[in-house]
Amino acid sequence: MDADVLFAGAASPGEHGASLLLLRMAEITLIEGMTSRQAVTEGERNLAEKLPQAIPAFQMIVHRSLQVVPDPTPDDLEPYTGLADPEDLPILVAAVRERCPWLVTFNLRHFQPGHPSVTVLRPGDFIVRVRELLALLAT
Repeated sequence: MDADVLFAGAASPGEHGASLLLLRMAEITLIEGMTSRQAVTEGERNLAEKLPQAIPAFQMIVHRSLQVVPDPTPDDLEPYTGLADPEDLPILVAAVRERCPWLVTFNLRHFQPGHPSVTVLRPGDFIVRVRELLALLAT
């Protein structure tokens, strides 16, 4: 999950926002939630600037719901140059390295052209995908 999804989940005014729902799904282990150290740092920094009262909820959600993986090194990024916005490339490379089939973000254009092993989706679209997969299991 990208920083914007973490931010939206922690700042959610209600219980039914897609980002918060994804984090809750990860918390109950319906999905394996993963993010990078960079995304956590960025999400926390943005909350400190805009909604500092949401930082405790953010920290609790991250702790309960997500596996936080280390950021790629500059050498790790080199083979992937040009596959994402330079600031977001470490997040894409972390997803590739950890074999994440999906990267959930609101900023799809930041992850273009992307990597063939990672499908980049908005939170709502990811929820639709999970529902489809669950429906297949029920048949």
